[in-house]
Amino acid sequence: MGIPILWILGALSAAAGSSPVPASSRQLVLVVTLNDTATSGALLRFERDSGDSPWKPLGSEWPIVVGKTGLAAGAGLNRAPVPGLSLKKEGDGKSPAGVFALTSAFGFGEAGAGLRLPYVRLTETLECVDDPGSRHYNRLVDRSKVAHPDWKSSEKMREIGGYEWGVILAHNSEPTEPGAGSCIFLHAWSGPEHPTVGCTAMPTERIREIVLWLDPDAAPVLVQLTEETYEALRSPWQLPGGSTRER
Repeated sequence: MGIPILWILGALSAAAGSSPVPASSRQLVLVVTLNDTATSGALLRFERDSGDSPWKPLGSEWPIVVGKTGLAAGAGLNRAPVPGLSLKKEGDGKSPAGVFALTSAFGFGEAGAGLRLPYVRLTETLECVDDPGSRHYNRLVDRSKVAHPDWKSSEKMREIGGYEWGVILAHNSEPTEPGAGSCIFLHAWSGPEHPTVGCTAMPTERIREIVLWLDPDAAPVLVQLTEETYEALRSPWQLPGGSTRER
């Protein structure tokens, strides 16, 4: 990206030096891409016993794809935008970079045994509203239960094959900023050559594994960064691992 590391670290000084990853988090999904325009990258999972314990890697590295135009700074648990990255906007085709709570799961079938996250079974009338002008923007809503739908655009969740299994990111939520991006998930991909329009996608068996692994009592988070910002933020944000070249 050509952004000096010292400039990035200097821009972090206003963030009080604390990590946006909650001390209560004991599960972490790390996604790293080569740069802010790369559409593919790698995913690793980590666990720790407590907020004072070191992160321990779980399993092997997985391939993922992100938005068709790369990454942009999203609105998550980090209190300030990620230095060196543009801000995510509705329709920009970018996946959000930063730290995000993983709040609930969804899918086509019944929850099944072993799933611990809150679960939403997708129906024909369930939609995710991506119209910034709607009062339901960035919300999953059941159209059949809304007396006067006010949106002109939405994702009809049951019609999207990659949503057979998925996890909702707490991106641009509480409060929601119109136009800052909506309907961001982890979900199944169509293949390694098919980036998304803003989500992070992976093979179906991998997203299924993540859905069953995540535990709400462990306050799970996604950390999604470019390789350069990961290296710059690893120490101040107390992120796992050493150099991404050593993972």
